[in-house]
Amino acid sequence: MSLVLAHRGASAYAPENTLAAFRLAREMGADGIELDVQLTRDMVPVVIHDETVNRTADGQGTVTEMTIGEIARLDAGSWQDERFRGEQIPTLAQVFDALSDWLKPSGRARPCLINVELKTERVRPTALEREVLNVIARFGVQDRILLSSFNPLSLYRARKINPRIPRGLLYDNSLPIYFRNAWFRFLAGPQAMHPEYPMIDERYMQWANSKRLTVNTWTVDDPRQAIRLSQLGVNAIITNVPDIIKGAFA
Repeated sequence: MSLVLAHRGASAYAPENTLAAFRLAREMGADGIELDVQLTRDMVPVVIHDETVNRTADGQGTVTEMTIGEIARLDAGSWQDERFRGEQIPTLAQVFDALSDWLKPSGRARPCLINVELKTERVRPTALEREVLNVIARFGVQDRILLSSFNPLSLYRARKINPRIPRGLLYDNSLPIYFRNAWFRFLAGPQAMHPEYPMIDERYMQWANSKRLTVNTWTVDDPRQAIRLSQLGVNAIITNVPDIIKGAFA
């Protein structure tokens, strides 16, 4: 059975990429979460998808041009529902701290997996990979992390810093042919492929298995598609509705 990872948390029900969404994903029985990371101007990894804060917070500005102090003052919850007013754009460290008992549970409880997507299109080196890996090392959660990116060069840089943390290459059919056919996979050296789910069929899975690659796919909210993909042998399904997809597997 495929793992179920909550896309930006349980984002169908709570503001995406917030602690509220991540905690709700856990309550719904998700096996882990997917989140997006960018750097602030003062080099702090923060969890947000867009290049700007405009869509998911009560402010304006580009994440990489704002300080952590400026970002911390924003409300990232009420845009979705007034019940979530006061939710912040969290730092990656705050996420690890808030989910520490899920990352390293006691007893026989199953630890979660966190898929950290590196959000950068930069060809030239940036500090993103280094700072993200520093936070991962500081919390000692290397064995619970999967790094992913659409940018094979970002994964290449992460690989150079810490090759032990597994990597997944993201792609879909809307990308130029050299990306959607993963021509630059050799740079990333991924252990996993992260295609959009319509790209996956029996032939694709045969190819991935022949290369000893795991397959994690996104964003699957239809239970029928989730069952089809699980039966094909997909390792993890990323979804906005972890409760529904977990229920489909019950």
